[in-house]
Amino acid sequence: MTTRILWISGLAAVVLAGGPSFAAAQGPSDANIRAGRRIYTQKADCQACHGWSGDGVRMDPQSPDGANLRVSTLDRDQLIFVIKCGLPGRDMPAFDRLSYSDDRCLGRTQADLDRMGLRLPDPAATLQNREVERLADFLLAKVVGQGEMTREKCVDFWGEEVDVCNEF
Repeated sequence: MTTRILWISGLAAVVLAGGPSFAAAQGPSDANIRAGRRIYTQKADCQACHGWSGDGVRMDPQSPDGANLRVSTLDRDQLIFVIKCGLPGRDMPAFDRLSYSDDRCLGRTQADLDRMGLRLPDPAATLQNREVERLADFLLAKVVGQGEMTREKCVDFWGEEVDVCNEF
């Protein structure tokens, strides 16, 4: 009986501590990766600055130059932080609508950024936490650290043969 109570207490402690997550150990689902791609290409319109493949070749000539994410070494937590908080002074918008309403991002508020003369462009849309996570899952599965785009990677990126893959 005592062993069972200790085991249940230990399990409860792990669950309450937030880990380990069986879903995280398995990796993101295909559905979450597809949802992340839709967020990248549509809702957040990341491709306007980072290019459709994340290579930094922007889609909109009036958008700022985005980083080449295909050579990035950011991990999931770092990606989530940058997506939520942006990069003040570097043209990366914050997609968390509350990002600088308090000091959750870089320990700074909007008033602090204003005092320092740092600006954040407006995002195409704000994202919910689950959308940021799906976007990060997509980026890690299909873009970040994936190197130069090839025809095979292009078809995998889109999940099907599309015209843009003919250039590879």
